[in-house]
Amino acid sequence: MIGVIVNHGTGGSPQSNWFPWLAAELGALGCRVVVPQYPTPEGQRLDNWLEVFEREAGPCTSKTILVGHSAGAAFMLRVIERLAAPVKASFFTAGFARLLNNPEFDPLIESFVAEPFNWERIRQNAGQAVVYHGDNDPYVPLALGQEIAEELGAQFVMVPGGGHLNAAFGFTTFDLLLCSIKDTL
Repeated sequence: MIGVIVNHGTGGSPQSNWFPWLAAELGALGCRVVVPQYPTPEGQRLDNWLEVFEREAGPCTSKTILVGHSAGAAFMLRVIERLAAPVKASFFTAGFARLLNNPEFDPLIESFVAEPFNWERIRQNAGQAVVYHGDNDPYVPLALGQEIAEELGAQFVMVPGGGHLNAAFGFTTFDLLLCSIKDTL
């Protein structure tokens, strides 16, 4: 059975944005979907998120698909970097791999991006990778999403008018992402 792990970002939850919709859609296709609740903003640190991931998501295998939004995408890079073997696929939405030069968010994401990423290992373990980014994201510059795609050698999909690809920009569903995931099943 294919397992899908959806990782929310700062201030997020399993009930926010397009996560419940995606879980329902993939569940109907026979996937086991887990959307962990990470501590945020209080307690938002890499070590805390890794602990929750290990407890709620379990081990990743060649039948695992990872999905991450915003800080959840940066977190996913750290998860992939630590894997012993590749996952099936990785989907990054509104992601980044460095500080945002935003005093409100940088303290919350610093532990995720402070150390250099082992891009070679991440490329080896990410499986099929796709990066989605809104061309008008007010929090994460387009170049940061492009950077992830370049480092991974992944497909980059710019979403016109997509903003931060969250509910505030109308993303309570995300058909483009669902279609890409279906293509890997």
